[in-house]
Amino acid sequence: MKIGEKIFRVESCSSTNDIARELAIGGEEEGTVVISEEQTQGKGRKGREWFSGSKKGLYISVILRPSKDDISLLPLLAGLAVRDAVFDSVGIRVRLKWPNDIIWNKRKLGGILCESSFLGNKLNYVILGIGLNINHLKEDFPGDIRLFAVSLKMIFKREIDEEALLEELWKAIDRWYSIFSQGDERKIVHMFQEHSVIPLGKEVTVIMEDGHTSGVYRGIDSRGSLILERKGKKRNFCAAEIQTIKGMIKED
Repeated sequence: MKIGEKIFRVESCSSTNDIARELAIGGEEEGTVVISEEQTQGKGRKGREWFSGSKKGLYISVILRPSKDDISLLPLLAGLAVRDAVFDSVGIRVRLKWPNDIIWNKRKLGGILCESSFLGNKLNYVILGIGLNINHLKEDFPGDIRLFAVSLKMIFKREIDEEALLEELWKAIDRWYSIFSQGDERKIVHMFQEHSVIPLGKEVTVIMEDGHTSGVYRGIDSRGSLILERKGKKRNFCAAEIQTIKGMIKED
């Protein structure tokens, strides 16, 4: 089944990922989507809250059942799909911040949250959550994130057609998921790097729970890990290790 052929729509929920998880446990097919007009407990990476204003943003979760257990590139391909859908629907070019942020002009436009379940050592399902700020005005955001958040309406200066955006998003996720399923990790990594906010060779600092380290950004490996070079030695960081990254962001 193609992405978006079967959609569950709700007015409000704690999190679309929570509903999608229950559906996946119940046996719903790959490609099934949950969409909510608001989330009362929207989730971001590392347990952070994702602000989900009523009828302002796009809050969706997609059930995936990959045939392989290594799913580390899924957040990257989801970011690429969102980037393509935004450009194809409204003509706005956005950038990607590893591992899961959608960025415009140094401000956060959206985010990706992947959650998975295994039966023993075998992958059972993945819930691909996407949050995108669509029709917010600046004053719609809480004060603590107002300076750092942006919406498509704020960029485009008019209301955004959500259904047109969704139509492009289903096609884009299908396209990039097919590339992933065919094993073309190199294309995903290359294109993510092409549209990354962090340029190759830039000095950055990665913040971890137990401290921080700085080095030269050398890109992303085939498993989606960030490569940092310090004093001639390279170290790979998986997304789970890192709280955030600080460094110069490239602008269009």
